[in-house]
Amino acid sequence: MTHTIEADPATPRTFGHHVAGRSLTGPPLQRHAPATGVLVAEYADGSADDVDAAVCAAHGAFGSTQWQRTPAMARAELLDQLAALVAEHQEKLAWLDAQEVGKPYRFALGDLQQGVAHVKQAAAIARTLRGESFTGISPGYSVIADRRPVGVAGLILPWNFPALIALQKLPYALAAGCAVVVKPSEFTSSSALELARLVDAAGFPPGLVNVVTGTGPVVGSALVEHPLVRYVSFTGSTATGRSVLKAAADSVTRVGVELGGKTANVVLADADLDAAADGVVFGAFANQGESCVASSRLLVDRRVANDLVAAVIERVGKLKVGLPEDPRADLGALIHPGHLDKVVRLVDAGIAAGGEVLLGGGAPAEEQLDGGAFYQPTVVGAVDAGSPLFQEEVFGPVLSVTTFDDADEAIALANNTPYGLAHSLWTRDLERAFTLSNRLEAGTVWVNTCSDGSPAIPFGGIKGSGFGREAGPEGFNEFTEYRTVQFRTERR
Repeated sequence: MTHTIEADPATPRTFGHHVAGRSLTGPPLQRHAPATGVLVAEYADGSADDVDAAVCAAHGAFGSTQWQRTPAMARAELLDQLAALVAEHQEKLAWLDAQEVGKPYRFALGDLQQGVAHVKQAAAIARTLRGESFTGISPGYSVIADRRPVGVAGLILPWNFPALIALQKLPYALAAGCAVVVKPSEFTSSSALELARLVDAAGFPPGLVNVVTGTGPVVGSALVEHPLVRYVSFTGSTATGRSVLKAAADSVTRVGVELGGKTANVVLADADLDAAADGVVFGAFANQGESCVASSRLLVDRRVANDLVAAVIERVGKLKVGLPEDPRADLGALIHPGHLDKVVRLVDAGIAAGGEVLLGGGAPAEEQLDGGAFYQPTVVGAVDAGSPLFQEEVFGPVLSVTTFDDADEAIALANNTPYGLAHSLWTRDLERAFTLSNRLEAGTVWVNTCSDGSPAIPFGGIKGSGFGREAGPEGFNEFTEYRTVQFRTERR
């Protein structure tokens, strides 16, 4: 089975909403590439009526096509078809994300390859579904339990990893037997719309996957508040996540929220400093630092701080900022000029609070980058725990450095933010690794690695970073409801 993406990624694209397998038009919403300022796409600016049409289409597909009763093996076979189609078109999908996010194409392609792995993982879960039985409760009394699809799920996507995060949610919803309405970011909608077309081409029932584009206050709110939506999976900022939770409360809609983070790389004196330096640089600057798990804080034992910081600066100094199509680029543009201004303000606030710029701290000098929202990879030293750079999510290519004197102080510093998404711990001492990792407050703790993972491993946060999980068996369970059926065959 083949399917061709009709829009030429090198020219501006025009999209309508994707509802019940058809394209629905609306007022135009323009997207200019953050790296060049060039118009690259026009989406439909959605309304509450558009959301209602999409939800009703999903609800109809869920019920009238008996999708929820489709054997799990058949759902898995369709997911295999989808994985093959996404792999076939991953280069084109990656270019759409690279243009609209501003990231280097080679990293966008890596995102798509990870996304294909998620589709395959969801298919594998569908093939191994099983329930539970409870016996021995009393004579003549047995209970079986299983998981049933929630129904219509709303998927609200962020702009930093558009295709990847869509594929961290969508295939698990389909594996569970749900119907879906996707609300992508108004900055990065193209890949979600193309993925919906690939879902249809793979043979899923029409209307099972729908996409409505537009803004969060209009489209996102209407989706969360719709009475036929029974579960919302949201990835985005903590502030917006709070609004989603409030909106879902009135209809008692279940919500999973993966929100902001303030990851710390905690480097003890006995760590492998070369490995730690590599991990710190990758964790802080991958995807221009526009990642919820970006390790924007380096916490390092004072005894090895000079050596580690020197190694980090040497590596950061070699990073290249460039256009998406530049095969040598390590970092691209930030998502839009307003976000660039926010990053600049936070760096300025960090300096005002006593921080010292050790590297970067401004726009790159290359003339070909003048038209874009670019910022140099930046390292700020002597950052105090009360500094905005220490407490607030920068979501940009900025690393703050803070020293500590002992492990207790290190753990206290790492936990001293409202967030709890991820942390990394670097030490050669296995006993200390187990002891200290248990004290770090985060949904994910990496030891001697950073920003690592697999589609088989559930991911999510605690504290201000949200709740619920994506990927793996727990990511599948998010789209289900637990049900028990109780049998009594003997009278009491």
